Amino acid sequence: MPLVLGLDSSTQSVSAVVIDVDSKSIIHEESVSFGEDLPDYGQPSGFIPGGENGEVHSDPLMWLDALELVFSRLASSPVEMSRIVAVSGSGQQHGSVYLDEGFADALENMDPRKTLKGQILSHLTRQTAPIWMDTSTSAECSEITRALGGDSAVCSRSGSIAIERFTGPQIRRFAKTSYDGWELTGVIHLVSSFMASVVAGRNVGIDYGDGAGMNLLNLASGDWDEDLLKATAPDLRAKLPLPKPSGTVVGTVSQFFVENYGMNADCKVVLFSGDNPCSLVGMGASKPGKLVISLGTSDTLFAAMPDPRTDPNGFGHVFGNPMGGFMSLICFLNGSLAREKVRDDLGLDWSDFDREGLDQTPPGNLGRGMLPFFGPEITPRVSSSAPVYFGWKELEREPAAVVRALLEGQFINMKVHSRWLGVSPETIFLTGGASKNTGIAQTVADVFGVPVSRLSVAGSAALGAAMRAANADCGIPIDSLEGAFCQPEAGSTVVPGEGTGKIYQELEQKWVSALHEAFPLPKD
Repeated sequence: MPLVLGLDSSTQSVSAVVIDVDSKSIIHEESVSFGEDLPDYGQPSGFIPGGENGEVHSDPLMWLDALELVFSRLASSPVEMSRIVAVSGSGQQHGSVYLDEGFADALENMDPRKTLKGQILSHLTRQTAPIWMDTSTSAECSEITRALGGDSAVCSRSGSIAIERFTGPQIRRFAKTSYDGWELTGVIHLVSSFMASVVAGRNVGIDYGDGAGMNLLNLASGDWDEDLLKATAPDLRAKLPLPKPSGTVVGTVSQFFVENYGMNADCKVVLFSGDNPCSLVGMGASKPGKLVISLGTSDTLFAAMPDPRTDPNGFGHVFGNPMGGFMSLICFLNGSLAREKVRDDLGLDWSDFDREGLDQTPPGNLGRGMLPFFGPEITPRVSSSAPVYFGWKELEREPAAVVRALLEGQFINMKVHSRWLGVSPETIFLTGGASKNTGIAQTVADVFGVPVSRLSVAGSAALGAAMRAANADCGIPIDSLEGAFCQPEAGSTVVPGEGTGKIYQELEQKWVSALHEAFPLPKD
């Protein structure tokens, strides 16, 4: 009974899932919360509070303590650690860790009698790690963009315009503001490659999936882009690990984990990737044709892409797909917060968003629409503090119609601003809290014109990491793994209503016209 381990180092926790490759089942899960389990760090949400000017940093030593605690709990569980034949992992995207040239030797000579953090602390050239929430690099983004000749040049090369939350601008800011620290830095890791290096006991590469979230990787070549490197920081290529395919086996697990936690010395380590690429796999959408919409505080849409197409307006992002090819990720800030505001302002509850509530108004809402931007939005990039209504008669704002206008507006926005992908979905998977609402699911099906199913995959990033390891080391086809772990909930599928295609085609045209009338945007 060979087992495979998937790890996930997220913003707020380090989690683990163990799968049995013979029965294709999850046999055990563990999670360490930074706030609950490691309160001494004073980072209840996974980052150091009180950052100024948009700085959001975390402590890499906390991640190491959490990693040890996860392994300790696994070793105390019914899991037979010696049966784990392969391990891979996921890391929160974009964060960066700065280490000296002695880091590699420290990894290879790790003392099992000492803690990980005690042996790595002295090799950090920057004591904290900026993470994906960091927005302190506006000036650096502008500098990189000017050096390359504009947003389109950066986007066409790297898959995204220069983004404050991305790694390249973080690196540039450090190189500008800490000369001594930069000179001492021998290697810069992403969260994923840092954790993989610790588990493998050697410096490992950065996988294409996560590397594409740095504004440094050239999507076409799969190598670091010389012009982007030059625009970011001096001698940067020498400080970056080599980019590698996501399925690369980088070696066997460090002796530290063998002696302390009973891991098999022959256990293979498969290159770690980012949380979004791993979630694509963990949600069963690693091949084109399936589109995933996650309904959360922000709504996100992601899908596999056969070719590295980029968004000409710079709203969306392109990363590497761990199973080959590419993937998109598009974020919509006005997600559940917008839905909650309408609910609360109108004195409604979630039943009013369900099928029975929506049945009070017809699909298309008689042409009455909404630009659902209750606050600033990034897809499209608009500054807004209130929604824009169009097609309404004066004082015609009955609650049921407002709810429908909100939902239709959110999903038309998704459809319009994902068209650049060149992907025609055959089916859509919904996940997140709002996915349980059948009215919302029906609206998605009607707007996109394809069947929609609810996907309940807990811990999709860790599961995706485990599936990647099972594929890379055990040779199990990804189709077989997705069939076992990523099936939609029984009875959750809804199909487009009859005649809704023409209705939403007309409403979409009105919605786009209203968008360009209300906000100065490039024509789609």
